[in-house]
Amino acid sequence: MGAAWGTPTADPWVLMTVMAMTTEHIKLGPMVTPMPRRRPQKLARETVSIDHLSNGRFVLGVGIGSDSGHEFSCFGESPDDKLHGEMLDEGLEVLTRLWTGEKFSYEGKHYTVNGAQFDPKPVQQPRIPVWVAGVWPNKKPFRRAAQWDGVVPMGRDGVMAPDDFRDMLAYIKEYRTSDAPFEVVHGGTRTPGKDAAEDVDIVRPYSEAGVTWWSEGFDWNNSLEEVHERIRKGPPKL
Repeated sequence: MGAAWGTPTADPWVLMTVMAMTTEHIKLGPMVTPMPRRRPQKLARETVSIDHLSNGRFVLGVGIGSDSGHEFSCFGESPDDKLHGEMLDEGLEVLTRLWTGEKFSYEGKHYTVNGAQFDPKPVQQPRIPVWVAGVWPNKKPFRRAAQWDGVVPMGRDGVMAPDDFRDMLAYIKEYRTSDAPFEVVHGGTRTPGKDAAEDVDIVRPYSEAGVTWWSEGFDWNNSLEEVHERIRKGPPKL
């Protein structure tokens, strides 16, 4: 979760903590947090804390991040995507083992753990759901996503069309080893919220293509009141 420099931005983890304490039903989670910028042990404490505060309503969206806004190089860190992919895979291994509450050690290329044990465990078992981001049609992020619980895709050339989701999910299925539910998030498109039938016409093709979560595409030009008004009208009902 980030924004271009100069855009007023709040810390998402502080905001999610407030949301967890003031809501009862909605799911919460970053879409997405760049794990290579985070220490797995710090992220473990934050995620479990919000999972407990929300009574198990937390979902962790993760990705490698991007240097398009200089979020790595601005702070003297490598902008290399391959490096960040390695760090993401190792970081997820460390993170999920910290979630178990069991003592463990780990020796990787980028992270080392010597006899760590974190308590408490998450409310959600066997663990907090993990949704992985990627830019389609790049393939490696989606082989990674197939090993987890969901995917948050972005199109290389813009917003993904329903056929893009069909192709992506067919590819993911080749590498999926679990028959557990798999969530698919679509973001970037906005429903006007003025006509229920029109909103359904926009959303239905994506649902039929396999999308399970619809994220309204607000941008920095939308006022807070516009966002509130769209929320008040509720989501499209298929």
